[in-house]
Amino acid sequence: MASADLRDKLNCSICLSLYTDPVSLRCGHDFCRPCIVIVLDAQEAAGVYSCPDCRAEYPERPALEKNRKLGNIVERFFSSHPDMADTRVFCTYCTKSPVPAVKSCLQCENSLCEDHLTAHNKSMDHILTEPTGSFGNKKCSIHNKFLEYYCPQDAACLCVSCCLVGKHRGHQVEPLDEASEKKKEKLRKYLDELNPQKAEIQTRVQNLHHHKGNIQEKASEKRDKVSKLFMDIKKHLEMAEKKALSEISRQEERIVSQIIHLIKILEIQEDELSRKMRDVEEMCRVTDPIRFLQESDITVCSPGNDEDRGGDGGKINSEDDLDVGLVSGQADVPVSDTKVQENGTDPITVLQESDQGAACSATSMAAEEEEAAVSELYEIADDLDEVLISLTVHRSMRDIVTSVTSELGFHVPDILMDVDTANTYVKLSEDQTTATNSGEKQYRPKSPGRFLSYFQVLSRCGFSSGQHYWEVEWNRIGRCDIGLSYPSIERRGTQSGIGYNDKSWCLAVYDAIREVLHNSIGLTLNVNTCPKFGVLLDYEAGRLSFYELCDPIRHLHTFTASFTEPLHAAFYVYDGASVTITS
Repeated sequence: MASADLRDKLNCSICLSLYTDPVSLRCGHDFCRPCIVIVLDAQEAAGVYSCPDCRAEYPERPALEKNRKLGNIVERFFSSHPDMADTRVFCTYCTKSPVPAVKSCLQCENSLCEDHLTAHNKSMDHILTEPTGSFGNKKCSIHNKFLEYYCPQDAACLCVSCCLVGKHRGHQVEPLDEASEKKKEKLRKYLDELNPQKAEIQTRVQNLHHHKGNIQEKASEKRDKVSKLFMDIKKHLEMAEKKALSEISRQEERIVSQIIHLIKILEIQEDELSRKMRDVEEMCRVTDPIRFLQESDITVCSPGNDEDRGGDGGKINSEDDLDVGLVSGQADVPVSDTKVQENGTDPITVLQESDQGAACSATSMAAEEEEAAVSELYEIADDLDEVLISLTVHRSMRDIVTSVTSELGFHVPDILMDVDTANTYVKLSEDQTTATNSGEKQYRPKSPGRFLSYFQVLSRCGFSSGQHYWEVEWNRIGRCDIGLSYPSIERRGTQSGIGYNDKSWCLAVYDAIREVLHNSIGLTLNVNTCPKFGVLLDYEAGRLSFYELCDPIRHLHTFTASFTEPLHAAFYVYDGASVTITS
């Protein structure tokens, strides 16, 4: 009802049909441009122009203004009501103003409005159809007669002449209405067959939309989790940086403090030496020989100067000299002083020199202690302890990695290769993280777990629960197989090869080929030639995944199985190949 009311408001008052290229007069009334043009042309002879609705007169022919807004409304009405958008077929006989046709006559090839249709039906008995502007497709192109029959054999519409004398003569034909109804029935059955398929597709689309929503939700949650994880990593890194910088500052403060103390001691020594140098320079300026010799002996202490000590460096030359000192009651006086006294030197001078000698001896001892302290400071203040700083950084980084792997939910194990399982032509590194096939036999004692037919080795530890991740690197030579195996795998024969039985799974790499194997069934992968690989085991979920550690990391393959035994890392090397556990 609302649509009908709207359509009535969108009808031109002249043609009573939806507006076509609506225009407005100055009085505000709207008309189809063709309709109002016909009216104005008819009024031109009288010389007076007026609005067909309100009869407003215009001394001159009024200008027509395009009503874009009304035109847009009509177009939107057509787009939202395609069933109401008629073919715009007008009555053939209404020439002054277009009037929509209600029927078309096939014989006359005319379209008729209600009024002309009534007159036409009274005078003629022709075949009428829905309004159409194309009459050519309603007639036979050969006989120019109306199409009334349908030939199912040739799938063609026929006229009467085609059925009687044409190439379709003798064919089983049907009236158009009957043939059309039969075909519609077939189409309805076909539609009934398509409906379940459409419903299934709709269900699948709905499931995919639901799955897409789940993936987007999980991705959002994972994005938030990773963002939080990196925020935590940044905090840990900041703390690690503070620890390392604090250790550097601590060492710097300790060493700089020692250096400052050393500088102070040396500055004191420098001041003392400067004072002595000034005294010496002052003595050198004395001109009186007696005063110079007396005062220079008192001031200058030269332990190594033999000339000032009587030529013998202060050494005791005989037991007689010692006895003289003891008899005179001056045992505390140095022997050199006793000798001076025996030579008849002035007692006052002797006493002065003996006191000065004692002072020089004390000064010498203090100087030796200071030199020893300075030497020790030089050794302590040599350089920063870079090893301690590196260990601080390394420990912090290790703690961060441990925290991250724990947060991600998997464990990074320390995997070592078991020498008791290694084939005698498989060489293991000292740290037991690298296996190499160099062609040289390794002499090892017999072991029941040793591989005899293939150049293989298992890891020491096994995994019977949890999530574990490790990385390996291939040297790009020969062939290398990386995988996991039950410890019950055969040790001899063709069934002992990794991936060639139901007890092992592996990724084989050689040249530019990557192949996954299990129970002798292989699948070749199209990947890059990166020599580094990651292995992720989720024991409870029964998933074993291999990754190529290029940039970005690429997922190669995931095995799914119900694991029943502990799994050991397994490696095969051939023709110079080498594989190293790097994590």
